[in-house]
Amino acid sequence: MKQLSYLFVMLALVLLATATGPVGLRDYWRPAHFPEPAYDFAANPLRQGRVELGKRLFYDEILSADGTIACATCHSPFAAFAHTDHDLSHGIDDRIGLRNAPALFNLAWTTSFHHDGAHHSIELQPLAPIHHEDEMGSSINEVITRLRGDSSYAADFQRAFGEEGVTGPNLLKALAQFQLTLVSAGARYDRIKAGRDSFTNQELKGYQLFKANCNACHTEPLFTNYAFERNGLAVDTTLNDFGRMMITNLPEDSLRFKVPSLRNLSFTHPYMHDGRFRKLRQVLRHYATREDPIPLSANDQSDLIAFLLTLDDREFVLNKEHRPW
Repeated sequence: MKQLSYLFVMLALVLLATATGPVGLRDYWRPAHFPEPAYDFAANPLRQGRVELGKRLFYDEILSADGTIACATCHSPFAAFAHTDHDLSHGIDDRIGLRNAPALFNLAWTTSFHHDGAHHSIELQPLAPIHHEDEMGSSINEVITRLRGDSSYAADFQRAFGEEGVTGPNLLKALAQFQLTLVSAGARYDRIKAGRDSFTNQELKGYQLFKANCNACHTEPLFTNYAFERNGLAVDTTLNDFGRMMITNLPEDSLRFKVPSLRNLSFTHPYMHDGRFRKLRQVLRHYATREDPIPLSANDQSDLIAFLLTLDDREFVLNKEHRPW
């Protein structure tokens, strides 16, 4: 009954929100078993009209130079906002990027973005794909010009931001607000933690293996510690991607990549920063046989996969609130 009352209050808050009224993440949905968000919602409180504008922008190819690439092109809602078709991201003119497109969810709990942590602000990080010649190939000034030439966007910006209307900062705020609402916490694991479900024997064995071997980096309940670690993969000499070192220029950061969340793995393949593995079994075999191996037998790997599949959040992937159609 307490949970039903909580959900009723949350629903009422959302329904009462006006186009410009505030809707904080705590009201929108802050899972009870999650830690406090790292994002400062006091500095940019969520507002329903801005979230909806950000959603429209996220799915619109108007952000790219030739009108063919949207954020959703590489971050599909049906792939937990990752990309399952390609190992590396694709941009305008079918150009190939350097890395696999990361999944987008639970972003309010992170303070760095992209595989190498190149950006520390969710508001500023869209500037990278917008400007990158292999992604959207445009510029923030070009995007603003196109948006100002669209009367429906001019009206949406005015409703969301008042007289300020279409500006670069408002564009970035709206995109950030939509992405902050992408909260994934409805997996079987979450129901088990809430006492509403239970592990099978195999899943429980996998959970114990996970806590003994994986939890230090893929820390519960977000299943990442957001640090930069070496995964033991040899560098792909066609890409020469050295990860975090390409940002810091520090030798000790060579081949370190941001630890990804293990939630929604059924939807986010291929895996690793360069998408070289298409199956979870290949990932676990790598960790069990690398230079500094994790002792996992074939049966252990099966048990671990059984547990990892409890982190799939189908409600999140199929949530129509995250799509414009």
